[in-house]
Amino acid sequence: MKSKSLLKRLKALGYPLFEREESLDANATLAEVVQSKDPRLWEGFPLLLANSAEKGLFDYNMVRMYLKKLFDKMYLSNLVLMSLALYKVMDVKFSWANRLNKLLGSKKKDYDKFLKKLKGEQDFLVANNLLSSKRLKDTFKNYFKEEKSKLDELTSVKEELDLEYALSQVFAPKQKELFFKRLKGEKMYKTEREYYYRVVRKKVMALANPELHRLASKLK
Repeated sequence: MKSKSLLKRLKALGYPLFEREESLDANATLAEVVQSKDPRLWEGFPLLLANSAEKGLFDYNMVRMYLKKLFDKMYLSNLVLMSLALYKVMDVKFSWANRLNKLLGSKKKDYDKFLKKLKGEQDFLVANNLLSSKRLKDTFKNYFKEEKSKLDELTSVKEELDLEYALSQVFAPKQKELFFKRLKGEKMYKTEREYYYRVVRKKVMALANPELHRLASKLK
């Protein structure tokens, strides 16, 4: 490892070996990873690229600008192609990956070589670094899954809050309580059951009406 400051910044891009630094230039950090020629960091490059791009922090041309040497620019394109091949093998789809594929379309032969090596679980050289197909896959699978789990959890919380807000616009607190009781199949008292069918069910049926939903969507 050549730079402690580089290591401290990598955790923010999802390679959790280090401390988080508040200020982060993802493109400069990825450029330093390329320049480091460190096999361990290069095997984490697909993960760093994915997390950077998913957060809207990655710009291929900006990373190239940080790289002054021609060989470093070539290493960057190889690492990106390697990453794209890994995503293909792992069956992970990113919208931004299609744009990168088009950008590097002239290097399809290199992409195909990486794809073949990764599918065959074969180690391969990038520059003079021998990289492990297995470690590439394990690093991406383990750490990206962890990051995605956090994102899914946040999305789930947001969806619950959105649902709670939407229900509060339609149902009074007691009506909402009976709505969830009915949804969960919980037992209701006689008065609750009567009130549900007399008042709440009518609102539920209205909400379930597809024509009403279509018209409401137009008015948003």
